[in-house]
This record gives sequence, structure tokens and C-alpha cells, in this order.
Amino acid sequence: MAPPKTKEPLKILMLHGYTQSGPLFHSKTRALEKALTKALPTHSIHFSYPTGPVRLDPADIPGYNWTPDNNEEPEPAFGWWRRKDLPSPTANGEIEIIYTGLQDGLDLVAEAITTEGPFDGVIGFSQGACAAAMVASLLEPGRRESFAFAADTPDVAPMERFPSSFYPFHNEGNPQSQLKFAIIYSGFAAPGTRYSKFYEPLLTTPTLHFLGTLDGVVEEARSRALMDRCEKAREAVHPGGHFLPSRRPWLDAAVGFVRECLEKDKKGGGQGGGGKSEAEDVEDMDVPF
Repeated sequence: MAPPKTKEPLKILMLHGYTQSGPLFHSKTRALEKALTKALPTHSIHFSYPTGPVRLDPADIPGYNWTPDNNEEPEPAFGWWRRKDLPSPTANGEIEIIYTGLQDGLDLVAEAITTEGPFDGVIGFSQGACAAAMVASLLEPGRRESFAFAADTPDVAPMERFPSSFYPFHNEGNPQSQLKFAIIYSGFAAPGTRYSKFYEPLLTTPTLHFLGTLDGVVEEARSRALMDRCEKAREAVHPGGHFLPSRRPWLDAAVGFVRECLEKDKKGGGQGGGGKSEAEDVEDMDVPF
């Protein structure tokens, strides 16, 4: 009897949304985990669920109203950063958006990559989806150079520098390379020139963007702004709100996308290069409904 074939490892980084945690996000993605595990039987899949470093106060949690009669503490809630609105330095009345704690969030992800990686892909929801696109960007060849060029260019707006915690992943021999895929649920791009080098040049990592037609938290325009910054973007539109869709068509869309990206990578055509953005509704995707 021939010995059983060794399953190919597949590691996926899972980034939760604002006010969530790694364990909570895990509980919300069990259907997706099950679908991927069932559809990819030749792979041994490991899902990693880190928790963001920013511990949120009750006042940070939308919809939570504390009263003297309310002695119940909310569930522990975390984020990858806090948003802070500041007057623009150009004094034109506009607001500059700052992500305080972003460096700590990216450092925590880098630690997860070092200890649990290398990862093949990333899946993120809401703020975690924004972070997922950033992580995919930071792992792409040439991204560090684009940050350095911008930082050394005079007369540009203040910018985030390339995170030092991601330097090792660009060293020769480091096992972590560019991700094979990123799945973005209710995602958005970090606004303003401060964060522009995450998206300039465009991301080349293949991305699938889920948009909910009833999403009242992340408007469609914000999600499409992130799609416009991804060279190999696809979209899957679901008739729901701000959540991970768990019905079969949307699970099949995610599974089909991951399978396709893995097959392309195996053939040597899955990373880098040009490529036209592919914006398509999930009904037009080649998925096994």
C-alpha cells in the first residue's frame, strides 16, 4: 500500500474588524473555514487569528451607551488603530485623518507572520480588511523602495514610513514572500497622502472585494476606492449589510477565488506583473454554484 500523500500546507492570516477580537472573528468565520477546508482537501489549512493591540474603551464602541443603571461591561473589544480627525495643516478647512496606533498594529501582524507564517493569503473584515490590504502591500516587491523615495522627496505631505518590523520579509532567504491572495470584506483604503504609498504603485496581490448593498458602515464608494488601488481586483456583491456573508454563493465565490489564485501561483503566473483590474459581480464569476 502506498503511503498517504502529504498535504500541502496553506496558511491564512485572519484580521478582525474594529471592536472585535481574534476569537470573536473566528466564531464569525466558521462557515468560511469549513468551506475552504472541504474544497481544498489536498491542503492542510491553518487559520491564524491575532487580536489587535488597541484595547477599546466602552466609549469607543458604536452603539454602546453607559448609564448608571447599566452595570454590564461590554465584551472586550479591540482594534488595529484608532481614527483621529485633525485640522489639515494647509488650513483650508479640511480634516486630516490620522490612524493612531497603526504602527503597533502592523508590528503585531509582523510578529504573527514571524511566529506563525509564512502565510499564503490574508482575509480581513472592515478595519481588518483595510489592514489586510496594507499587509499585502507591505509584502510586495518594491514597496519598501516606494516608501523610501517618497519620504526623501521634499515638498510632500507627512507620510508614514515603511514599518521596520516588515524589513526582514524583504531580505533574501526570508520564507515570507508576496501573498498569493487577499480577500477583503467591507474594506476601505486609508485616506490622504499620509498613507498613499500603501497604494502607489497599485497593489499587485490578487484581491477579492465583498461589498454589501445594505452596508451602512462602510459605504460602497469607500470600498470601491480601495478596489481602484488594486491592480488585480475582483468584486462580489451581496444583498446584505456589514457582515461576512455565509450563504453558499458567497462562500463559493471566496473558495473559487482562493483555488484559482493557488493554481496560478503553482503555474508561476500568480504574482506581480501587469494585469487588468477585473471588476465583476459574483454572478459572473466562475464558481461552483
